[in-house]
Amino acid sequence: MARDGGGESGSSDKVGLICRALRRAIIEQALEPGAKLPEDALGERFGVSRTIARHALGQLAAEGLVELRRNRIAVVATPSWQEARDTFDIRIELERLVVRQLAGRLSKTQLATLRAHVDAEDAARGGPDAVSIRLATEFHILLATMTESPILIRYVSEIAYRCCLTLSLFSRPHSSECAINEHRLLIDALEAGDSEKVASLMHLHLDSVAERALVAQAKPRGRDIMDILAPYAETAPAAPPPSRKRRLDAAE
Repeated sequence: MARDGGGESGSSDKVGLICRALRRAIIEQALEPGAKLPEDALGERFGVSRTIARHALGQLAAEGLVELRRNRIAVVATPSWQEARDTFDIRIELERLVVRQLAGRLSKTQLATLRAHVDAEDAARGGPDAVSIRLATEFHILLATMTESPILIRYVSEIAYRCCLTLSLFSRPHSSECAINEHRLLIDALEAGDSEKVASLMHLHLDSVAERALVAQAKPRGRDIMDILAPYAETAPAAPPPSRKRRLDAAE
């Protein structure tokens, strides 16, 4: 069995590391819907046992990003077009609630943090669409975090990640300029404190994102998972090639 060290806390940290790496790979569309996620390959890439890799996949399955199939086969989830549309509709209602709570209540520091994030989105224009999509998603999660509501933070984060999955399946070129302008309008409305206006702006913004996104199914690129995850696993220790006994232990 691969050395996981650190007891229960260490295992939890490693599960979290894998989850964060896989989420980002999905958000940045390096891992496409339907891509296989073998436990042994994940264990080797992140230097953990198959058991820990399995726990991470289970957590991502609970978030709707991974599908667990028979014979312990895990793949990146593949939502149907209707599921994708429903996900955006649910997200709209959740995020209307978020901005209603925040309208007129954000500190100057929080407003500056939001504007700095949008400046980072602007700086990323002209680069890969996947990076712009990730930054746009993180803007919405940042808003949810500012509510300090664990429930809103959890559900907005999960559904925002699912929408990223949708963007890699039903896609046309990402309109980063539109997203940036809409984010700036949201911040201005939050600062002004008009809860109804900002809720309406959020509805229009996310509905526009859905309309821009839900167009056609993207073609698969077909790359090896070890190569895909290499940049996302840079902070994880490299695992030595397992001996035959360790392979048998990890399979138990």
